[in-house]
Amino acid sequence: MPANKISFKTALEDGNLKAIRSIAKSDLHNHAMLGGKASVIQKFYGQKLQPFRAGHMGIEPLNRWIGEVYAPFLRKEGAFEKAIEAAFVQAKHDGVKVLEMSMDGFFGSLFNISPERAVESLKHYHALIAPEIDFRPELGFPKTLSLRTMLRHLEPFLAFDYFKSLDLYDDEKAQPLENFRELFLFARKAGLKLKAHAGEFGDAKSVRLAVEVLGLDEVQHGIGAADSPEVMRWLASNSIRLNVCPESNIKLKRVKSYRTHPIRILFDHGVKVTVNSDDALLFRAGVSQQFLRLYKSGLFSTSELETIRLNGMS
Repeated sequence: MPANKISFKTALEDGNLKAIRSIAKSDLHNHAMLGGKASVIQKFYGQKLQPFRAGHMGIEPLNRWIGEVYAPFLRKEGAFEKAIEAAFVQAKHDGVKVLEMSMDGFFGSLFNISPERAVESLKHYHALIAPEIDFRPELGFPKTLSLRTMLRHLEPFLAFDYFKSLDLYDDEKAQPLENFRELFLFARKAGLKLKAHAGEFGDAKSVRLAVEVLGLDEVQHGIGAADSPEVMRWLASNSIRLNVCPESNIKLKRVKSYRTHPIRILFDHGVKVTVNSDDALLFRAGVSQQFLRLYKSGLFSTSELETIRLNGMS
């Protein structure tokens, strides 16, 4: 039977990764500059990137890899465009049909990339590589920046009327969430969907606090919520979706394995969850591979994984 005629459930049962990739899925937690297909990046760079390995839990090993391994590539002429191209190649290869991919709003100031160049690159490679993808571009900022810096860099991007959502990421404890309330109010008035990383390493309380303080529509990661039935009930009753990245959680040593991943607990408590790539360039696992690993680990049935797949398609 041709791969594109096989159902998602059958493809999982057969362990047929090619067939899984042929079936439409979403990727709602994807950082553009780190979401590319490694082979595309490395061919352009002329050498292999040192594999990412975290020595301990937390975001610091990831940031160190970016600074020591990836930054030299990014300084190469044309690297920005190649990274964007690689991100769309990866999404297409993985069968992603709904893509909420985030562009760091501060990145351009570090590598002399204007907002115009960033937007044009996203538009160009979307049309060239994967026009069939429902692409919903997102802006993101690290929590280490000041509010004024974020607002100053956000406004030029909003002038294009192109971006659909806002994300906040990096060290969860960098600043009190209240410091970003004005940014999120501004983004809400601009019509953006609101997201933020919370509960990636923090606890259940931090997830609820992020939603309440920033007025979030969705949470990136959010797995810390699994420690509290009360918070999970609250998330479910308020229809707050968690865009979970199992491979990222394992590679960053927040979770030991697929078999023990708290996405199961969240699902059982009625929280709407999705499966996402986060940083495919670092973690070398797309959405399709993660669905297969969740199934092979025995954590979910094929029917449950079908439900999770469909959670992200709206």
